[in-house]
Amino acid sequence: MTQHRIYSMSFASVYPHYVAKAERKGRTKAEVDRIVCWLTGYTQAELAAQIDGKTSFEDFFGQAPRLNPSRDLIKGVVCGVRVEDIEEPLMREIRYLDKLIDELAKGKAMEKILRK
Repeated sequence: MTQHRIYSMSFASVYPHYVAKAERKGRTKAEVDRIVCWLTGYTQAELAAQIDGKTSFEDFFGQAPRLNPSRDLIKGVVCGVRVEDIEEPLMREIRYLDKLIDELAKGKAMEKILRK
């Protein structure tokens, strides 16, 4: 597997950017947390521990308690690449999260973001 630089970056270093992007568009940190927890299966306390522990993206997704089985319903383009066409599993998980945060920032309803 190609080692992309993001794999070794801490989730905690990128998380504030997710929150800032959402808040610039009138959304909340709680909504970002809800999306992250929905995707990964972390509880709010477990998510906080991952952030405090400065866990790498590779470990953040590798240690996720229960990746949501509905995540394969996430479709679309992030950074010019269709998420459903990404072959590397870890990169696909990262881009799923990016796509969900993009949808939140664009004002999409939470029920649709969480594929309900």
